[in-house]
Amino acid sequence: MKPTPNTAGHRQPLAGLRVVEFTHMVMGPTVGLVLADLGAQVTKVEPLGGDKTRQLKGSGAGYFPMYNRNKRSISIDLKSPEGLEIAHRLIADADILVENFRPGALDKLGLDYDSIATRHPEVIYCSLKGFLSGPYEDRVALDEVTQMMGGLAYMTGPPGRPLRAGSSVIDVTGGMFGVIGILAALRERDATGRGCHVTSSLFETTAFLVGQHMAQQVVSGEPPPPMPVRQSAWAIYDIFTLDSGEQVFVGIVSDQLWQRFCVEFECPVWAADTTLAGNAGRVAARDSLLPAIGALFKPLALTELSQRLERAGLPFAPINRPADLFDDPHLVQSGGLVDVRLTDGERRGHQAALPALPLQFDRDRAGNSLGLPVIGEHSSEVLAELGIVDDELQDLLARHIVAGGAGDQEDSP
Repeated sequence: MKPTPNTAGHRQPLAGLRVVEFTHMVMGPTVGLVLADLGAQVTKVEPLGGDKTRQLKGSGAGYFPMYNRNKRSISIDLKSPEGLEIAHRLIADADILVENFRPGALDKLGLDYDSIATRHPEVIYCSLKGFLSGPYEDRVALDEVTQMMGGLAYMTGPPGRPLRAGSSVIDVTGGMFGVIGILAALRERDATGRGCHVTSSLFETTAFLVGQHMAQQVVSGEPPPPMPVRQSAWAIYDIFTLDSGEQVFVGIVSDQLWQRFCVEFECPVWAADTTLAGNAGRVAARDSLLPAIGALFKPLALTELSQRLERAGLPFAPINRPADLFDDPHLVQSGGLVDVRLTDGERRGHQAALPALPLQFDRDRAGNSLGLPVIGEHSSEVLAELGIVDDELQDLLARHIVAGGAGDQEDSP
């Protein structure tokens, strides 16, 4: 398999790989998104009427458009013998199967790992679950559930007020671990000729992310407090509010950066004070330093302050909202956003600029070649690759075993 660029000139290191995706919500689709953006051909199998994630409102309204670009969509009634056989023919032609339904859901259809491995032993079967093997493995979980039970919500909110992170961080990270497992399994298959069952989970992903705090407790001998009340390792590592009401985070995390700060903001007394030359001394003086630095920053315009902080080489960040990223000059000019045309809901047909994969190969980025699929948009194309055409195809469409567009909503597996 030789990686090739796609027609838009983007790098496609996974070109030639075929993926069949039985997923919904975020974790499973994230796996398919990453593989698709890297050049794999990903075919998303949707129930008649489409993945219900398409219809979510509120905080779920962005799930489908963010995590399903670059995929082909085929809409099948998997509860029919003919639809199930189509699924098996798709899998037989695939390198990778991805699924994230509740434990046991695909077993009823004969699409569980053991059944698939018997018929297609070379397929790498990736499951995205709440828990890995163990006492909890049959529980149903959600991103927020495992943030709570894994200690992340405790660390994020103030004392007594556990708070989930502001994005589906466990779903997305768990999906990324799924991709890592798939790539490792592909390497192993090169040597053995056989696939395997790769499983990534929400709970264990959460545990991995809070591992630094577990290690902190071992090293310090004390339970780590939630992040909002933690003892910072550095004196100046905080958010400052300007007269304009805008806010900026600034971190001074080395003695050299402290000297640069003093030069840029004309603070010769601080620069000459030997008690402030080391981080420990600055931490001891934190209660007096922070208000003084806040007063120094307060009258400055955000643009001027940002220019001076950048000139001094200091870590800093304006406190942005997600919507601010649409116009972020770095993302816009570097290809960090890809255009995706929406295919569902009231904004159907609207063009959205959404984040690309945060990867670069040499200086090339992965891209968006297929866009976001309409329900069953590629059904005829995918079936033709299986040799299902003409009268046979029309019969499947007429009997609602396969749909070429939006149909009646059915329960997903």
